[in-house]
Parts: sequence; C-alpha cells; structure tokens
Amino acid sequence: MINQFPKTLETQVLLAHVTGKNRTWLMSHPEASLTPQQAEALEMAQTQLEQGVPLPYILGHWEFFGMDFEVSPEVLIPRPETELLIETALAQTRTHPRPAYRFIDIGTGSGIIPVTLATLVPSAQIVATDISPAALTIARRNAEKHGVEARISFVEADLLPDYLPFYNYDILSANLPYIPTETLQALDVFGKEPSLALDGGADGLDLIRQLLAQLTDGQFTVSLILLEIENRQGLAVKILARQHFPAADIQILKDLAGHDRLAVINTDWH
Repeated sequence: MINQFPKTLETQVLLAHVTGKNRTWLMSHPEASLTPQQAEALEMAQTQLEQGVPLPYILGHWEFFGMDFEVSPEVLIPRPETELLIETALAQTRTHPRPAYRFIDIGTGSGIIPVTLATLVPSAQIVATDISPAALTIARRNAEKHGVEARISFVEADLLPDYLPFYNYDILSANLPYIPTETLQALDVFGKEPSLALDGGADGLDLIRQLLAQLTDGQFTVSLILLEIENRQGLAVKILARQHFPAADIQILKDLAGHDRLAVINTDWH
C-alpha cells in the first residue's frame, strides 16, 4: 500500500511519476496499492536517486516558467534563475510593441528560452543554436511539445552560426556555461550534469568573451543582448560589454536572492 512508503517530497514525486497520479490524489488515497510493475519502477527510481542521479533526469522532464520540458543528462536541468532573462525579454516586448520580433538564443540546451518566448510572444521568429546535437534533439522535441516548432530554427553551431536567416535581431539571449572550472569541480552538480553546459573556463567568462567578440564583427545587428551570468561576474561582464559596445546602455540585474544574474546590453532599442 502507498502509505507504507516514506513520505519525503522526492518519494511523493516518484510515486506520482510511476503511477500517473498527482501527489494530491496519492495523499488522499493511502489505501491504494502499486502494481508489481509500478513497485519495480519505483524501486529502480529510488536506487537511481540514492546513487546521485538528479530527480529531473529520473523523471525525464522538469518545470520552467509554468511549462513542462523534457530533460535528459545531455542538457542542463532548468533553473528558476533563468526566469529573470525571460521576464526581462517579455517586459521589453510589452513596453516596446512591434508587429513582429526576431530573437536569437545562443547555447539553447533543452530549448527552454526559445520555446518559452515563442509560446508567450506569438509574433516571434527565433533562431536557437547549440554545439551539442543531442541537446538540439531535445530542444526540437520541446518545441514540438509546445506547438512552436514552426517558429524556431534550431542550428548546430559553436555560439553564432556561420549563416543567419536575418541581419537584424531584436533580442539575443544566452545562458552560456559561466561557472569557473575550479568552482565547478567543488559543486554538487559536477559529474551529474553536463560539464559542457557548465564549465566557463578559468574565470567563467570564456564563452561570454567569445560571444561578445563575435557580436562586434559586423555580421548582423542586435538591439538588446541578455546574458545570464554567475553571481560574482557582474562587474567583469559589464567591463567586457563596455569594451565591445562603448555606446550601449549596460545594466546588471539582480535575481530574487539579490545576486548579480543578468547582463542587459541595450545597443539600439528604442
């Protein structure tokens, strides 16, 4: 019977996963029994959890911005800190309405940023890039799941692709690997989530530095650049951005915990 199992939050989530019932139903039906297949699936999931496999990878999906996304060990688990980037982009579209928007998302991973923006901004056309073919496969499935695949072009590329379908973009977003290598190796996520999506080099700024350099080579223009950053990188990123965009309005926004989290580079939005 279900009431024989531990009632930790993680176990409740796993029970809901193997039974197909929500947690409220499970808590109100303690007399319910698991089938042999469900009991076996629960035992396997609990073993994985004890071995350190993150819960979202066991479930195969996770919530972000009120939407459900497929995840796997090939992509990062969505985190609430990234919601600040989404909120900033949405605020810009609301205060500066346009008939249509062109977005580009760099290092898209599971696709949470472009899929969320395409869902909430129906006029958006988006290019999303990633260096990982496995990540792009998941991102495409997430776009299909939410019915926005027709408005997102997924491109395998190391940051900016060689060819872009447009020359002018309204918003560029990027949640690139930004954790310094030494810091990453001491974190609990090390070895559990893909280092390719976490390791930003010695100071955590390798890919941000590379992207900013690419953005000033004249291939195309972008009005607003949104870069998620590590909480100690605000000043360093602001200095880097100023070197590449000396006339831009550059701000560092803080997350709900009061930490530097988002670099906002306004190059030409009016």
